[in-house]
Amino acid sequence: MQKIIIAIDGFSSTGKSTIAKQLALQLGYVYVDTGAMYRAVTLYAMQNGYISQSEFKISDLISQLNCIKLSFKFNTSLGFSEMYLNGKNVEKEIRTLEVSHFVSQVSAVSEVRRKLVEQQQNMSKQGGIVMDGRDIGTVVFPNADLKFFITASAETRAKRRFKELQERGNIVDYYDVLHNIKSRDHIDSTRKDSPLIKATDAIEIDNSELSLEAQFTKIIQFVKNVLENQK
Repeated sequence: MQKIIIAIDGFSSTGKSTIAKQLALQLGYVYVDTGAMYRAVTLYAMQNGYISQSEFKISDLISQLNCIKLSFKFNTSLGFSEMYLNGKNVEKEIRTLEVSHFVSQVSAVSEVRRKLVEQQQNMSKQGGIVMDGRDIGTVVFPNADLKFFITASAETRAKRRFKELQERGNIVDYYDVLHNIKSRDHIDSTRKDSPLIKATDAIEIDNSELSLEAQFTKIIQFVKNVLENQK
């Protein structure tokens, strides 16, 4: 049976990565977290003083893009691949609220998007891939075999993100998290280059009231239908 390409797009903190990991594990496919790639570039920009609350040295970041080497390495104990930046595991560092504050700005830079989209497309040559992000079904894989667009209310997403950050030991304020999510929604949806929009042929899933189990059951049925139709 031919392996397919599954694109999962949606707003921040909707659980796109969780469902993508579940699907990849169930199907024996490769999982690619494109959000982690943009977060890693953002972390690099922060570490090198290219972005802060007061300024964003876009040209400096662009000039250093060839120095940014990104890779995923599978962690057998965790059951998924972790993000490496220039050979260093940065999986924990890229998940902080500090990185979240700047990632949408970095993601809006056309040169950054072009570099990462090229890498993402190269990862799919053999098929059998589940990729999540903001523009997978519209830009990276416009001809993906199956596309999902995941959404939920801002308040629901903020509660989930707040709990997740607390469980990681981060000291955060719920309203700061909510503000960050609404701000990222605005930037992601209004940027000129590859804005976050639902592909016309994507299946929309609002998981505001869905458990992880219910969501997976719903989505895996769509996958099974596509695979069955290939026979």
